[in-house]
Amino acid sequence: MIDRTGAGNNGVQSSLENQSGISIQWVEKMNIFKVLLVFLALVSVGALTGMTTKEMVPPDQMVKSVANEVLEIVKNDKDIQNGDSHKMTAMAQEKVVPHFDFQRMSRNALGRPWATATPEQQQAFVQEFQQLTTRTYSSALSKYKNQTIQYIPYTAQPNATEAKVKTLILQPGGQSIPVEYLLEKLSDQWKVFDVVIDGLSLTSSHRGEYAAEVQQNGMDGLIQKLVAKNK
Repeated sequence: MIDRTGAGNNGVQSSLENQSGISIQWVEKMNIFKVLLVFLALVSVGALTGMTTKEMVPPDQMVKSVANEVLEIVKNDKDIQNGDSHKMTAMAQEKVVPHFDFQRMSRNALGRPWATATPEQQQAFVQEFQQLTTRTYSSALSKYKNQTIQYIPYTAQPNATEAKVKTLILQPGGQSIPVEYLLEKLSDQWKVFDVVIDGLSLTSSHRGEYAAEVQQNGMDGLIQKLVAKNK
């Protein structure tokens, strides 16, 4: 099984930590522009994962073909550029959410406490984690400038049920950042279940923070903390 960015100023770190629930370790690894490019690539994966098996193309081609379209939308949409949060969130809900395996992402993010949580707690955690992730990436859309994505050649494995698409985020005047997108094949669809930026997993980077909260305030305490951040 496949399982598994520089940081902005203190104001950006504080904003992300307080408003989106992203862990300090995660914030230290990537700034808001890196988050944006991750979002755009995830949108591109999601937009084509609804194809049937016969229509499927290699994941790297799916990423590239739609990413170009999404980047054009972002660059030319004045509302998004001006920070229209409703329009950005609507775009994320339409393009991303249906094509993510948030159940698996949430389970990986929570770690051991998932096994002892009740089905109701698990469902509530998935809902709040999904909303956090969606809001975090949609809020980054307005920050797009001139970053681009370079796609690493991808070799498909016969009968593979999981795939890894490797890319590089190229920043004008800055260091390139390696980003890997991990997908799983569920029935006739590919779904994203993790993103690894410069060696750090989006889902597993939350485990320490969430485990500490569960230990101190219980699973319900963690859920309520995420609810408060999502308001």
